[in-house]
Amino acid sequence: MRFEQLEYLTAVIRHGSLRRAGEQLHVSQSALSEGISSLERELGVPLLERHRSGARVSRQGRDLLPLVAEILAGVAQLKAAAGDQELAGRTIRVGTVNAGTSKLLVPAVREFGAGHPATTVDVATLLQAEIQDSLLEGRLDVGLINVFPGDDIPAALHHSVLLHGVPAVCCRTDDPLAAQDAINVDDLRRKPFVAMRPGYLMHRLAQRLFGDAPPPDTFSTDGAEMGKTLVASGAGPTILPDYSILGDPLETAGVITARPLAGDVPAVMMLMLRRRYDRVPAGIGDFEEIIQRLARSA
Repeated sequence: MRFEQLEYLTAVIRHGSLRRAGEQLHVSQSALSEGISSLERELGVPLLERHRSGARVSRQGRDLLPLVAEILAGVAQLKAAAGDQELAGRTIRVGTVNAGTSKLLVPAVREFGAGHPATTVDVATLLQAEIQDSLLEGRLDVGLINVFPGDDIPAALHHSVLLHGVPAVCCRTDDPLAAQDAINVDDLRRKPFVAMRPGYLMHRLAQRLFGDAPPPDTFSTDGAEMGKTLVASGAGPTILPDYSILGDPLETAGVITARPLAGDVPAVMMLMLRRRYDRVPAGIGDFEEIIQRLARSA
């Protein structure tokens, strides 16, 4: 078994094809394919499912990914200990639903980058299911998601609670709704409404609240940041976790505000996810520590 075979495997999983992985690593497709095939023969299990359109990690390969990541992280630590800082640099790949982007992720990336100049943080905004799948398949290192109490998290993923909150109505400060102490569902049914697309936690909540009688005019959007922008433009209110609204630049500027939802509303949490390791890679551990500290002070 050679170290570069593990690099080949993770690159193909990350990019979804031998061609794109070869371009990234500057290695021919034939060399990649032979290296991974040799590793599969040595381990006695298929690591990839190969298709005409690309390649995905197999079930057996997914089970081995945490060990592969630990080995690669150990090699990076060895290089760092030997003083080869350039070779030790790596990329931490973060997937996020953007409810906490401005409040947590942006300052965390800024602080981490200042202390780890050889490491790049690559942030992608994704749906919750995409984040979990990408973590399990090794295409992400860290994920931020919103959940309701009782939502299932795969056993192969470690999770930490960053923020606790409740869903709230986000509306313009000059909207008549902003003058109410609490806003009920019938109030929202009478106005145009900004809804999250399927796959977002607040889409699930809106379906539960409105049932078969949604607002007559509904705008659909992807994620909290665009939702708040539409609210600020006058498109209508939306429902978001309160921690996504409070402290947002539009809220501190007095353009939007948060108002409680009347009735029985479930709690909501922001979680940080990563794969389970016997020993957490140093860079990921440092990033976790920073974002957890920021969450505690939020």
